[in-house]
Amino acid sequence: MEETAVLLVDDEPALLGMLDMVLKKEGFRHIDHAGSAAAALARCKQKRYDIILLDVMLPDKSGFEICPFIRETTDAPILFVTAKGSDLDKLTGFAMGGDDYITKPFNPLEVVARMKAQLRRSKPQAEEPGKYARASAPVYDYGRFQVDELAGELRVEGKPVACPAQVFQLLLFLCKHPNRIFTKDQLYEAVWGIDSMGDDHTVIVHIRRIRERIERDPGQPDYLVTVRGLGYKLVPPKELP
Repeated sequence: MEETAVLLVDDEPALLGMLDMVLKKEGFRHIDHAGSAAAALARCKQKRYDIILLDVMLPDKSGFEICPFIRETTDAPILFVTAKGSDLDKLTGFAMGGDDYITKPFNPLEVVARMKAQLRRSKPQAEEPGKYARASAPVYDYGRFQVDELAGELRVEGKPVACPAQVFQLLLFLCKHPNRIFTKDQLYEAVWGIDSMGDDHTVIVHIRRIRERIERDPGQPDYLVTVRGLGYKLVPPKELP
């Protein structure tokens, strides 16, 4: 964790100080602070961060408002930190480009655990090619779209498509396990690296974001299908109707 660049965005100095202290005890060394939306955007333009903790309630603009602008400069995991814990707030955060959502008050060690899980997933290790990958490089070819693991790239009909880190990791996991049904809890644990604690919305939003990228009609998916009462599966090309 010594080389990981972290940006903490919050207008509460005491909270920033506490998180900074805990993170340093856990081995993080490169930690920057921002107390406003403007300061956060300026830092993201000046430096490349590996992970960002972003408060929703900032004095000038909300974290939701600036998240899409941060996404223009980085694919680093963004974890929203906020006192707002409603389902609508969580869905809004994911729709804006966030990767996780932590509700105040929180245990600082839980924040660190979630950060480490996000970092593990955003920097995957190469694995042995599966059935639908070329032996020379792990590129998963599903006909209409291809997922290049080494390049971290999604191509749809031959064109690169922007894909946030956790959306890409979820799609990659499904590509590695074609035609296998996974529950929302199983997907959360596999991709986010920790127990879902009943948070179904995270997976639901990311499934929708995948469908928006790979499906001709996201409302009637051919590839990433729902198996009613069981979960989701990615259908291999040969099994498409």
